[in-house]
Amino acid sequence: MAGETRVSENGGLAAGEPRVGVYVCHCGLNIGGTVDCEAVALHASKLENVVYAEHQLYTCSEPGQEKIKRDIAEHNLNRIVVAACSPRMHEPTFRSCIQAAGLNQYLLEMANIREHCSWVHLHDKKEATEKAKDLVRMSVARARLLEAQEEVDIPVIQKALVIGGGVAGIQAALDLADSGYEVMLVEKEPSIGGRMAQIDKTFPTMDCSICILAPKMAEAGRHPRIKLMSLTEVTNISGYVGNFSVTVRHRARYVTSDCSACGECSEVCPQFAPNEFDIGLATRNAIYLPFAQAVPATYRIDMDLCLNRGGVRVCEKCVEACERKCIDFNDRETEESFEVGTIVVATGVDVFDAREIPQYQYGRAANVITSLEFERMINAGGPTGGNLIRPLDHQVPKSVAFLQCIGSRSSKTNPYCSNVCCMNTIKDSLLIKEHWPDTQITVFYIDIRAFGKGFEDLFQRAKMAGVQFIHGLPGEIIPLKNGNLRLVGESTLLSKLYDIEVELAILSVGLKPSTGSDLVRRFLTLSLTSGGFFMVAHPKLRPVDTSTRGVFLAGCAEGPKDIKDSVTQASAAAARANIIMRRGKVTVEAITARVDAGACTGCGACIKVCPYQAIYLDENKKAVVVEAACTGCGTCGAECQFSAITMRHFTDEQILAQIDAFTEYESDKKILAFNCNWCSYAGADFAGVSRMQYPTEVRIIRTMCSGRVSLRFVERAFARGVAMVLISGCHIGDCHYIDANTHTEKRFRRLRKIMEQNGLDPERLQLVWVSAAEGQRFQEKIAAMQSKLKTISQEEIKRGMKVFVEREKKTEQRRQKREGTNGFSTPDRKTKIPLVEAGRSR
Repeated sequence: MAGETRVSENGGLAAGEPRVGVYVCHCGLNIGGTVDCEAVALHASKLENVVYAEHQLYTCSEPGQEKIKRDIAEHNLNRIVVAACSPRMHEPTFRSCIQAAGLNQYLLEMANIREHCSWVHLHDKKEATEKAKDLVRMSVARARLLEAQEEVDIPVIQKALVIGGGVAGIQAALDLADSGYEVMLVEKEPSIGGRMAQIDKTFPTMDCSICILAPKMAEAGRHPRIKLMSLTEVTNISGYVGNFSVTVRHRARYVTSDCSACGECSEVCPQFAPNEFDIGLATRNAIYLPFAQAVPATYRIDMDLCLNRGGVRVCEKCVEACERKCIDFNDRETEESFEVGTIVVATGVDVFDAREIPQYQYGRAANVITSLEFERMINAGGPTGGNLIRPLDHQVPKSVAFLQCIGSRSSKTNPYCSNVCCMNTIKDSLLIKEHWPDTQITVFYIDIRAFGKGFEDLFQRAKMAGVQFIHGLPGEIIPLKNGNLRLVGESTLLSKLYDIEVELAILSVGLKPSTGSDLVRRFLTLSLTSGGFFMVAHPKLRPVDTSTRGVFLAGCAEGPKDIKDSVTQASAAAARANIIMRRGKVTVEAITARVDAGACTGCGACIKVCPYQAIYLDENKKAVVVEAACTGCGTCGAECQFSAITMRHFTDEQILAQIDAFTEYESDKKILAFNCNWCSYAGADFAGVSRMQYPTEVRIIRTMCSGRVSLRFVERAFARGVAMVLISGCHIGDCHYIDANTHTEKRFRRLRKIMEQNGLDPERLQLVWVSAAEGQRFQEKIAAMQSKLKTISQEEIKRGMKVFVEREKKTEQRRQKREGTNGFSTPDRKTKIPLVEAGRSR
């Protein structure tokens, strides 16, 4: 049962000293089923400055929060520690709670005893409880040193950028424009419309796709508050929420906007090439309109195909045919820069290249086509005028096979489900049956996923129409001399082999992230899922937000989804962007860097490592932080050798206190990990959510970035007898703070070299890059470190303590000499905690 452990009022506490309240949450059985929460609360009650501790069934519930508010008033609490789930989940909840009770929201600390403890140690309740005690003790140590912080408001530019002109990008742009904001809609192709413009019908309603898309395209093209930029790519994005600076490159169209799309130029053009919009099933001219409903309805010249390339004019046919004189061979690529307050990323998807599965003969057997090629073929405006034909002989096939999950749900290609393929095949089979009812259709599948509204009805319609479904994909497709195809495999439901001959095979290809999205990811420092799609901040509570504030996701950029879900998510992203711009200002979290001008030597080291150029030297050669541009990564604080930079809310003193609290018991048998908030800490959270079990020896300290981890932190840990230290952050190139983690790697190598030079085992210090989706990678790393941990001797640990204690002393002597004082002067050196002997037990 939940209950409380009261601590008698400590009359020895001076006015203004920390009065900490600790709340240990059972989270039902999520924590309480593994961790002895009452024992953890009792342990907390005996810690310095803790004046009240209790364990609750659900601390995040309304009654739980109201209890905290009452306790703050009754016990005069001025620091709160909540031991519960990840701070990435409920830190905002409890900040709002204590703020409502009159406390500054930054006087809260959370101990993650669910994702990092109970969920990953389900079968070792004793050690999970001991670990929870350590985590709470570390949190209380940090909480004692928390200070009230004030946040800063910065103005927001009332303009939005939408990257991608598919149906999701169009919807987001229209919603934002209708809300009164100017929208910059960027599309890399000659026309907006995206993949939806290529398909014939939509499921489950069987609506004409272009019929419902074209009006939205036209509306976006003529909307007075939407600036449509086709043939345009984003080349750089910098800045921060409310104030993003964007640079785009406009590729030359060679046809002016006066074009009436009459098509006379194209009729006389002598050059031909495969039409990309029709997946190469038809041809286009060097001057062309992508498709009839294209927006903008302006022709474009493919200069790689045109005879006039390279500045040599050898053909004037299009110029002569154009009465409006719209042809401009002097057109050139240009760049444009502008500023926006919010960004919606709707970069869409590409389709899987079926040639990666050679046993299905795509690209070699003419009568093997993809589902997207089928969409163009069956479309009335497509290359065959809506007629289903075999590419080899242009005859209507009497038998058709659909093969599902091509490029999806396979460890050899992509492990994820592409979401739309099953229903798309069911829709396509009904289209064939509608026009060619005698055609025999067989669908080879792994599982039919008919999960949406109306999907099951469509599935049943297909079966009633005579479509045959066989559970089990063919092992291979064998081309026959007459052009037919032989499919050999096993029906796993019937446990029977099949050998079927068909006249046409359609590969239902899966979806993959857009190839152009990688640049956007780097510009905006977005995280990726294991499948390569953009990752949202939280799949349940923030399903369109990203880890970069002010940037939102829409459509298939976030993951494969159908048209309805893409449009829904686009409107949600627009609404989220609207909230920020409607307020007119955003609040900068109080985790930014502050410079002590008296301690600053003007060396400029902080300027060199700042990813956002948020630091400069003033006329007195003192570092100054531009607070609105600072994101609080802490790299400058770790780089400063003179303790002149304080990272608000993540001070050196606070992190050192956590290290010291961690090392009070059996530090020689444990691993201390520093995990960055955005990737590796989230990856450890993901391991917890997925119930991935790993050894109990590790304790995690959260930093905003791995770049915050200074040599001093690691040296302090080894000086206190820690057996092993792990530094973990985002993958190089994926850092939330652009390139801050490259400095992590440099410090890691430097410290390993110091260890080697002093005869210490460098393997005691390890580095691993873990994305937010790589819980298994974190799990495997801890397991590997535990194996190494067993080989580290007490002599090695004691040698390390001696080496790093001496280094600490020398560092302190240099500081005192530089400052001309025998005491500590900077904020993070108010208290010196004595070293403890390695191996102290409970």
